[in-house]
Amino acid sequence: MGMRVVFMGTPDFAVPSLRRIAADGSEFELVLVVTGCDKPRRNRNSEPEPTPVKKAALELGLPVYETDDVRSPEFAATVAGCRPDVIVVAAFRVLPPEVFELPTLGTFNLHGSLLPAYRGAAPVNWAIINGDKRTGVTTFFLQQSVDTGNVIAADDTPIGPDENATELLVRLSEIGAGTVVRTLSMIKAGTVVPLKQDDSLATRAPKLNRENTRIDWHQPVQRLHDFIRGLALKPSAWTIFGDKSLKIYRARPFSGPESSLSVGAPVAPGTLTVAGGCLLVRGEDGWLELLSVQAEGKKAMDGESFARGLRFGGEPLCFS
Repeated sequence: MGMRVVFMGTPDFAVPSLRRIAADGSEFELVLVVTGCDKPRRNRNSEPEPTPVKKAALELGLPVYETDDVRSPEFAATVAGCRPDVIVVAAFRVLPPEVFELPTLGTFNLHGSLLPAYRGAAPVNWAIINGDKRTGVTTFFLQQSVDTGNVIAADDTPIGPDENATELLVRLSEIGAGTVVRTLSMIKAGTVVPLKQDDSLATRAPKLNRENTRIDWHQPVQRLHDFIRGLALKPSAWTIFGDKSLKIYRARPFSGPESSLSVGAPVAPGTLTVAGGCLLVRGEDGWLELLSVQAEGKKAMDGESFARGLRFGGEPLCFS
């Protein structure tokens, strides 16, 4: 009989791990899939939207339990009734001890960084924002403090110089699926050698919000490039243009000679210009080409299309 597994997850990041566990049905028995509750769609006449994990679980014919309250006695009783050997958590909520202490062989989490680096809600985003060249995934046993448990397994990967957070998250979800299955096999075989995290090496990956996703143009161009791709495509980096917000999805450092630009000197960071149809914005030490943007209340467009709608003359056009 396979090891009894309860899987908990909600977004797309968790789906490859769920599918890989289900594919190894002779080794692991998925007795329950826990996910968040269906969310209302914008169209009030439409049915509520199930989570990506729920969609995958139903497609696989697996039992599903939905909850937005992991501290309810009903939830703990439901999980306990499944008699799990292991709980696998991938992008779910913070579990209380009365739940994560239920399995006979422990509860482990799949995290999108090489712990103890980037403990927190947005590890993939902050790795790119900070210009890291490598990252990875880690499985670790849950304990009371978030993201601090003993490490079981880890796999690393390079970060592409132009790779954005959405692209990297997809790759890490596939890498992580292999790490999860390997972790389950190690637990089943009794070969896990837990590694205590070195708290002195820990870095934070705080939740993204309106304040920490706004672009500060008074930075080097490479930092701006990393910031924008680290937030793309969601929640996205943003700036103010006129009296409205503008999201920036894709950009790259301008590689042409500055002498080719018809701008005077000095130019303040955030200043806009157009060269060869390309929309450019000034950083602290050079220019950044904007490739994909979305003005407030409008559809996304390429930088060249946005530039055609600009009117230069008089005071310089600037982001703020």
